Amino acid sequence: MNKLKKWLVISLFISLMSGLAVLALTFDTGTIYGLLSMRPEYIVAAAGIRILSYVVWGMRMRGMCRTLGYNVSIARSFEIVTSSTLAAAVTPSSMGGEPIRIHLLHMDKIPLGKASAVVLGERLLDGIVILFLAPLSLYVLKGIMEDPDMDTLLVAAAFFLLGVLLLVLYAVWKPEATRVMTMFFVKRIAPFVGARTDAKLEHIMLKVDSELENFHSSIFLFLTSEKRKGLLVGVLNTLLLWTVDFSILYVILLGLNQYPDPLVVIASQVLMLLLMAIPATPGASGIAEFGATTIFSVFVSSSLLGITVVVWRALTFYMNLLVGGFVSFRILKDTEIMKKFLR
Repeated sequence: MNKLKKWLVISLFISLMSGLAVLALTFDTGTIYGLLSMRPEYIVAAAGIRILSYVVWGMRMRGMCRTLGYNVSIARSFEIVTSSTLAAAVTPSSMGGEPIRIHLLHMDKIPLGKASAVVLGERLLDGIVILFLAPLSLYVLKGIMEDPDMDTLLVAAAFFLLGVLLLVLYAVWKPEATRVMTMFFVKRIAPFVGARTDAKLEHIMLKVDSELENFHSSIFLFLTSEKRKGLLVGVLNTLLLWTVDFSILYVILLGLNQYPDPLVVIASQVLMLLLMAIPATPGASGIAEFGATTIFSVFVSSSLLGITVVVWRALTFYMNLLVGGFVSFRILKDTEIMKKFLR
């Protein structure tokens, strides 16, 4: 069984079993009534909003690439971001999506270091927004959600995300220390991947050093006065992206004839993102289903809780698998990275 199938099978198995468990625990006569009175046009609209979020994501990537002097079309940006959602959906903390996006940007003649700066810059913007919204979300849900175990998980997730952000920021502001650390690990790892001779090792070291230089120069370019407009565009697109994403759950609830406070719905999803950042299972399977059952229970009736979680997960997880899988294999099937990934 190849790597992709292994992660995919594990992720799907945990997610499906968790979804069935949630449905079984919340099913009653009110569930049947809720299904019969469901308005499917709202579910279709929520799926359309999910597609729109891919478009906004692509626009953000395109804008950041243009800041560095590289023109990527909207169609190509859409391909890049959607193709990465398959790997992201079946890896812990969605970490598998970044290498795919970096590789595809590099295929468009963008140096690896600069492609890394764009992709990691996106991740950094997302993390900053979520960490900023986290305390506000806890305040909104204060007194509504009372679960000590969930509070502990949320605090642990917040610290994990903060640690990742601090590590990235350290790499940006201390390039020399980052270079020394990276070279140390490259020297240790290189012999195990075939670079056993001094000539090969020197070639790898020079390549890594060159790409690190590209990465740091690109990050600092985003911060220069003449390029801050590009950074501002990235920030605005990030806010728009999360606004679109957070509206999916609200539209699903409208389709189930539920009318909660929009602020509470947004706050609950911010806390869910913190939980899903914990690298415990591929695609946060299990964590997402049971975490959502606990958090969404503060504004969704118990009869419709299981349906809400399953439909929300279908549009934010299974849709990534379908769309990401289709686009990935269409544009990556003959590339070296997909051949290596499938071994």
